Amino acid sequence: MPALKKTALTVISAALLSTFAISPASAVDKDIADDPKPTVPMSKVGGAQLGRVGTQVELGPGAPVLPKDLTGRSWIVADAESGEVLASHNSHWRLPPASTLKMLFADTVMDSPELQPKTRQHKVTDEDLADVGEGSSLVGVKERLTYTVHDLWLGVFLRSGNDAVHVLSAMYGGVPRTVAAMQAHAEELQALDTNVVSPDGYDAPEQVSSAYDLTLFARSGLQKKDFREYCSTATADFPGEKKKGKKRGTFEIQNTDRLLTGAGGVEPYKGIAGVKNGYTTHAGNTFTGVAERNGKVLLVTVMNPSSKEPHAVYKEAASLLDWGFDAAGKVTPVGELVPPKSAQTGTESANGNSVSGTSGPGSKDAGKHGQAATGAAATKRSGGVGIALGIVGGVLVLLAGGAFLVNRRWPLPDLVRRLPRR
Repeated sequence: MPALKKTALTVISAALLSTFAISPASAVDKDIADDPKPTVPMSKVGGAQLGRVGTQVELGPGAPVLPKDLTGRSWIVADAESGEVLASHNSHWRLPPASTLKMLFADTVMDSPELQPKTRQHKVTDEDLADVGEGSSLVGVKERLTYTVHDLWLGVFLRSGNDAVHVLSAMYGGVPRTVAAMQAHAEELQALDTNVVSPDGYDAPEQVSSAYDLTLFARSGLQKKDFREYCSTATADFPGEKKKGKKRGTFEIQNTDRLLTGAGGVEPYKGIAGVKNGYTTHAGNTFTGVAERNGKVLLVTVMNPSSKEPHAVYKEAASLLDWGFDAAGKVTPVGELVPPKSAQTGTESANGNSVSGTSGPGSKDAGKHGQAATGAAATKRSGGVGIALGIVGGVLVLLAGGAFLVNRRWPLPDLVRRLPRR
């Protein structure tokens, strides 16, 4: 990218109200509870401005001002296609991520041989669920019942089920192997603020990520067709208990992303297509979303708003998306979402995906090679209701030039997103 201007408008954030404790360690901010601002120098991955404390934005002629009353400890708005960061606030601050960390989990293990094909069945054991944290969000996986990989991924994305995460982790080879793979993949994505302790985002000492890293995870995961489908699914049927002499029943589950479903009085965001929300006592509310408007696709992440207004994380994310769509082309980027390490070297990524290229977003050659794939696909819900999925076929493909690009026809239209899926 061109050199970032030194005259960036920097607004130091107001003191935030919510506090939480986290174990001191060199890998994390040592005393977040006593200081509402980052207490150690932040990373400069993606650009020097992103490592500064406070709000970073460079408004050009005709650019709208940022929304008022933003209370997130950390947030970022970025162009999913070019990787340009339009604005940020403490975007490299290491904070507990809650269930948004499940994006990294999915991106790391979803395509692994152990979890293929998605029709593969697994009978759950007591050991599979032994380490699920007390008070975890659950989809309702039961011991000694059988589920497909597809069922379990629906449980992960829609209900943020830690039980489903632990079963998939057991299938992959166990929680320790899963955590190690997630950490390696985070490093491959240059998500260097992230320290993985649990695969589900459950509060754990020293488990941290950042708004910047969570946005990298979403951008990487959205290259996978199944990831895109799961994160944009509003409702689905999930296998229930098996009663003797009767056919196994199902129960409906709904996505906990309120911008997608409109649940709880939150206005559904037009053009939203996922990605993941989360909440824990230490993390507060966290959310990463992707949305499209007039051919522009944006990613937004908001972490731990202090506002007492109900559903503040969704309202602040929506207002930042509105701002980003209005500001596109009228602001000077304050940084970039970096490509994976292997995208610069033409080697294989940590999770086994083959990539190539020598330039990333912001380089003079980025985006000049190739066209976004426009593959079509279709699936049917049980009962014969057709779901048009071809519109998502080419999102975020990695081209030979090493740049992430978005198919202009993506994401799913509102009608398609509202329909239940199996």
